[in-house]
Amino acid sequence: MTASSVQLVRLESTPDLVDQVYRALRDAISDGSIAAGARLTQEDIAQQLAVSRQPVLQALRLLKKDGFVQDAPGRGVQVTLLDPEQIASLYQVRGALDALAARLAAQHRYQVDPQLIAQGRRAEKQGRFQAMIDADIAFHRAIYQGSQNPLIEPSAHQHWHHLRRVMGAVLQSSRQRESLWDEHEAIAQAIAAGDGSRAAELIEAHAREASQQLTTRLRDQLTTVG
Repeated sequence: MTASSVQLVRLESTPDLVDQVYRALRDAISDGSIAAGARLTQEDIAQQLAVSRQPVLQALRLLKKDGFVQDAPGRGVQVTLLDPEQIASLYQVRGALDALAARLAAQHRYQVDPQLIAQGRRAEKQGRFQAMIDADIAFHRAIYQGSQNPLIEPSAHQHWHHLRRVMGAVLQSSRQRESLWDEHEAIAQAIAAGDGSRAAELIEAHAREASQQLTTRLRDQLTTVG
């Protein structure tokens, strides 16, 4: 798959055009519309988004800095392949931070807004991947805020660029999509009940299952290709 075979939404020219191009490409990479390994060129992207090459060049530099793309042999860049070992490491960090946040939020009997879970369920039923990813991120951020520890969210935020893409890969599995919001609801109930141990156990298992499912799938794909 190449960028020219993906339908991207035309953008209006505004002062934050670089950020718009960055987000459009990041979202397409995250939800799998632009596949891992796909080659991207400034010309194709500029044409599809109806922008000049300059904001595209700057957006690609940011994507490269964040690890979403890398130099391709010859000309242009390509979407970075997902690495099973990096994913496992990311989920270890996320699981630890989430468990800490859940324990602390439970001490305050924090109430996760039911609308966050409802939005996630609607997005899952409608098959809207970006909305699912956004709802997932919003749920975890709510717990970070509920922990009342101001260091947890910024600590997790530095990993969210890659976790956003990983979540997109996880949510492409129907099995993961079907259980995701039931798991989230159980976590929210444990936090509201003040059961920190149960909340931490559930949220760690949630991260561990996602990590195992995705890393196993990727390793199987690498074995098949090899």
